[in-house]
Amino acid sequence: MGMRYIWELEQWPAIGWEDTSLSPLLAKVSRDQGRLLGKMDEIGFDLRSVAHLHTLTADVIKSSEIEGEHLPRDQVRSSIARRLGLDVDGLVPAGRDVEGVVEMMTDATINYEQPLTAERLFAWHAALFPTGRSGMNKIVVGQWRQGPIQVVSGPIGRERTHFDAPPAGSLDAEVGRFLGWFDDTASIDPLLAAGLAHFWFVTIHPFDDGNGRIARAITDMALARAEGSPQRFYSMSSQIRSQRNDYYAILETTQKSGPDITGWQEWFLRCLHSAIEGAEGIVGQVLAKSRFWQRFAVESLNQRQIKVLNRLLDGFEGKLTSSKWAKLAGCSQDTAHRDITDLIGRAALKKEPGGGRSTSYSLVVDDGE
Repeated sequence: MGMRYIWELEQWPAIGWEDTSLSPLLAKVSRDQGRLLGKMDEIGFDLRSVAHLHTLTADVIKSSEIEGEHLPRDQVRSSIARRLGLDVDGLVPAGRDVEGVVEMMTDATINYEQPLTAERLFAWHAALFPTGRSGMNKIVVGQWRQGPIQVVSGPIGRERTHFDAPPAGSLDAEVGRFLGWFDDTASIDPLLAAGLAHFWFVTIHPFDDGNGRIARAITDMALARAEGSPQRFYSMSSQIRSQRNDYYAILETTQKSGPDITGWQEWFLRCLHSAIEGAEGIVGQVLAKSRFWQRFAVESLNQRQIKVLNRLLDGFEGKLTSSKWAKLAGCSQDTAHRDITDLIGRAALKKEPGGGRSTSYSLVVDDGE
């Protein structure tokens, strides 16, 4: 008999881990998670909403990037802002592919208390593949896959098989057991439950495509349950994206080993810890934006200036020139130049070194502490 996958073991799905070796790391992650949530409680509702928007935007973009799909940031941000009912500048229409991923991620986190059912998973899957296709291939949408599936990589003819998923005929039973467990995880630490949920779902691999993105949405849902809050302030998908090769390697190793998944749970907790640490950056950006506007609260800026400054504070990509200002603000080049000169005089913008036709400008941000 060749190698057996974890789902072929007699014990499956009764898999476990060594609590003693994970407990110091688990305590550290829980403590830092609590500290971050405490900090967010202190910064007030409006700023929390902005941080939530930042985090969800990153989550949606990075979860798709892990699968090699690049979604336009402004569309993702606009779609999320509309769903959250946030009044933000620069909203643009979003394509169906963007709306679908956003719909799934917001449903998973905002409605985290609702039970996870097969119907709900089918709805997420249908939202991810609105055309019934994955790339050029027609796929079965909104129901379990009908045939075998392998995770492979490499060029045609020299593919390497990383994993064979359970047979299609067993999916009703496999997913049924998973869903029964997911809505009754009280006996396990919630962070370890999130790690197990991710691993278990990816191992069942019940859909033709989209399993990774749905597993990450389920993880976010489990973490929202752990925190008792629909708002997300750290992005697990962004962290997984930055460690994508390790992510695939640890999944493969664990799926090909025995019923002990301590290695996966340790990787998951470390990844989660890095995501929580990374949230400091998002919080810092949100607080810097708040301080920036406090500086100019008493000064009257025009609507064009407010609009473009908000775009810059939200992470405008590329260099800001007067012609980009004119385009963003919908004004003439002369008006753009007057707006910019005025803001340089108020120490809100500064001229970047180098000049001539490519003169660019950047924000003057007070870093606080």
